[in-house]
Amino acid sequence: MVDEIELKLELSLADADRIVSSKLFGEKAKVAEQVSTYFDTDENALAKAGFSLRIRRTGNTRIQTIKAGGGRSAGLFARTEWERAVDDDAPVLDYATPLPTVVGDDAGEVTPRFVVKVERCKWVVEEDGTTIEVVLDRGDVNVGDRSDPVCEIELELKLGDPAALFGLARKIDAIAPIRLGVLTKSERGYRLAEPDRASVKAEPIALEADMRAAEAFKRIVQAGVRQFRLNENLLLSSRNPDALHQARVAIRRMRSAFSVFKPMTGDDGAALREELKWLAACFGEARDIDVLLERAPSGALRDRIAAAREKSYDHLIETLAGHRARILMLNVAHWLEQSRWTDGDGGEVDGSDPARVFAANALARLRRKIKRRGKALASADDETRHELRKDAKKLRYASEFFASLFDRKREERRRRRFVAALEGLQDRLGKLNDLAAAPVLLKKLGIADQDGAAALLANEIGKKEMIDRAERAYDELFDTKRFW
Repeated sequence: MVDEIELKLELSLADADRIVSSKLFGEKAKVAEQVSTYFDTDENALAKAGFSLRIRRTGNTRIQTIKAGGGRSAGLFARTEWERAVDDDAPVLDYATPLPTVVGDDAGEVTPRFVVKVERCKWVVEEDGTTIEVVLDRGDVNVGDRSDPVCEIELELKLGDPAALFGLARKIDAIAPIRLGVLTKSERGYRLAEPDRASVKAEPIALEADMRAAEAFKRIVQAGVRQFRLNENLLLSSRNPDALHQARVAIRRMRSAFSVFKPMTGDDGAALREELKWLAACFGEARDIDVLLERAPSGALRDRIAAAREKSYDHLIETLAGHRARILMLNVAHWLEQSRWTDGDGGEVDGSDPARVFAANALARLRRKIKRRGKALASADDETRHELRKDAKKLRYASEFFASLFDRKREERRRRRFVAALEGLQDRLGKLNDLAAAPVLLKKLGIADQDGAAALLANEIGKKEMIDRAERAYDELFDTKRFW
C-alpha cells in the first residue's frame, strides 16, 4: 500500500506534440502501449464505496491496482493504492486489499466495465531536491461502442514539496495551453457508461465532524473548482445553456466560500477573489440572454435575441480560451495547497478551530446580515433588493456547504425547512431583479423598441404585489428555526 500525490492537466493532441518536441522533460521518454481494464459489480459497488479496481497490461506484464479516494478532487489527487502483479485478467481480491471488507459478498461478483487504451510516455524530472514522474497519456476510454478521447499529463510527486508540481505545470503552460484536470480515468469510464450530461450540478460536500475550519474551506472550494471545470468542458463542446448556468453557479459558490471564510483567510487570496469576480462577470451577459430567450415568443424579436446569444457565447468561449481564464483554476488549486491559515496566518479566526464551530458562527452572521438589510424591503430601491437576494443566496450556499456538519435528525429536518424558506425569498427577490434588469438588457442589445419587447417586460402581477410577496417570504424565513 502506498500513497500517491499527483496533479492532472488536460490538453489537446496538437499541444501534447508541442510539449514533447520542446524537450522540457528531457531528451527521451519511455514509451509503452497500455491497456487497462476496470472492474466493478453490476451495481457499481466499488465506485459507490470510493474505490477503483483495474488490471493494466503493458506488454506481457499485468499489474492489478486498487485506488481509494474516489478521485473527486480539483487540484492535487492524494490517494491510497494497492498494487500487485497478476497472471491474467482475473482480479485477485483477498484480504491484502480492503475490498472484501468494504463490499462484502459482492467482491466476488466483479466484471469488466470499461477499457482504457493509451500510449504512455514517461519521464522523470529532478530539480532542487524534487523528483516528479511525468506521464503523458494519449488514447481512448471505451465502453461498448462508445469512446471518449484522452489526452492528459499527470505529474506525480516522488520526492519533495507538492508545490513543485504546480511550478512544473506553469512551465508546461508556457509552451502550450493546459487546463486543470478533475476527472480520473475511472471516472471517465463510469461517466461514459451513463447517458450524456447537459450539465453537472454541485455535488454534496462531505465534511467530517472533527474537521478543522481550514480543511473544510479547502474541500468546499475544491468542489467548486471541480464543478466549474466539468461544466466548462461541456460548455466548450456543446454550447449548452445548462452547462453555462452551472459553470456560473460554481463560480458563485466559490466566491461565496471566499466570503464566508474571510474571517479566517483575511486578505490572503484577495487577488483570486477579484479574478473570480471577473470570471463571473464574463458569464453574466450570456446567462442573462439565455433567460431572456426562454421567455421570448417565436418571431423577429426572438431571432434577434438568439443572434445576440450566439455572439455572447462566441465572446465567452474566446475568453475561456485565453490564458487569464484557463490558468485561474490552477491558481486557485495552488493557493489552497500552499495556505494554512493557522497561528495568525490569515484573519482573526484560526483555521485550526473546529469546522462546526466556525460554521455555526458564519451562518449566524449571514442570517443577521439578511435580517438587517431586509427590514426596509418595501421602501428599498432595486439595488438594495438585489444585494439582499445575493445575501440570501450566500446563506443558502453556506447551508449546503456545512450540511454534513449538522446531520442529526432534528438538525437535518430544520435545515430542509430553513433552506426551503431561503429559496422562497430568493425566488421572489429574483423576480423583482428580473423586472429591473430586463429593460436594461433589451436596451443594451438595441431591441428595446422592437415589436414584442413590451411583452417580455409584462408581469402577471404588479410590482407592489411582488414586493408584498417578497416581504412575506422574508417574514417566513425569520419565523423558521435555525438548524445550527
